Amino acid sequence: MAPKTNRSRSPQARGAAGPSERAAETATLAPRTASGEPLHRWTFLTNHAHVLIVLNSSPGLVLREVAARVGITERAVQRILQDLEEGGFIRREKVGRRNQYEVLTDAPLRHPIEEHRNIGDLLRLING
Repeated sequence: MAPKTNRSRSPQARGAAGPSERAAETATLAPRTASGEPLHRWTFLTNHAHVLIVLNSSPGLVLREVAARVGITERAVQRILQDLEEGGFIRREKVGRRNQYEVLTDAPLRHPIEEHRNIGDLLRLING
């Protein structure tokens, strides 16, 4: 007889967040004013840049911590990390049970307006 699994139970019954909980979680991650309004409607840098900046300063952070610092969901961080790794902007190394990320600072920026600069230039601009 095959062992029982939780497949028949709904995600909510298994303790997974449903759509309303995920929306509430996402809303609480974004920077907000004291009254709960979004701090800014837009920023100059993308979430991809924000993730790079966070990982450059703290390469051993877990996804939850990166997500909290950037103000996005863990799933969004996973997609961004995949993009960055596939694009040659980061290198992932397994250290024990955790991932360590190396930002490849020599990689050029992608847009034609900025392609004469590299990731290291961007990081130096932001971090001083």
